[in-house]
Amino acid sequence: MKSRDGQTIGGGNSFLRLVPGKKIVKYSPEEVIFSQGAPCTEVNYIEEGLVKLTTVSTRGRGAVLGILGHGGFLGEDCLSGETHHQTSAVALVPSSISVIKRRTMLRLIEQDRSVAAHLIEFLLRRNRRIEEDLIDRVFNSSEKRLARTLLLLSEHGKRTGSPYILERLSQDTLADMVGTTRSRVNFFMNKFRKLGFIRYNGGVKVYSSLQSLLQD
Repeated sequence: MKSRDGQTIGGGNSFLRLVPGKKIVKYSPEEVIFSQGAPCTEVNYIEEGLVKLTTVSTRGRGAVLGILGHGGFLGEDCLSGETHHQTSAVALVPSSISVIKRRTMLRLIEQDRSVAAHLIEFLLRRNRRIEEDLIDRVFNSSEKRLARTLLLLSEHGKRTGSPYILERLSQDTLADMVGTTRSRVNFFMNKFRKLGFIRYNGGVKVYSSLQSLLQD
């Protein structure tokens, strides 16, 4: 279940903590934040949690575009005039999202350089990640793509103090992120475990030695 509290002052370390009229929305795992094609009138800022961005083509084929964590923006397309979401966003773990009206966000960008700088930095980092993912899909095998994805998620968990992230991701989700099938993900996960690159012990632990697969 999600709850809206109408707070005007956020908690924690959010750089948007003093935004007037901001709402904090809490989402449970697998809860939809917004759907592709829905009206896009607000900017969402991830205070805590992990969110999956997906898209579905006109032919009905779906794909995972990325995973965003603390400090990420969702729905920022409305700032450039988009009226409907081009993607869907789904919480992967319990997540807290700040919801800011388009007009409020535009005013913040104009008045507060730190907000504009944070948004630009995020967009540049995300574009770089998208480019890296594209190169990964073109030149690397699904085994290497899975290894890279596990390393990235593990690093995110350490950085945010959320080691449970890998426990919450199903092999189906990993398959979508990597661009392969669930059976292939299961095969490679078992292989990584036998080689000592990962460990199952009430969860998934990824060792830095997995990095060696990316150096071949």
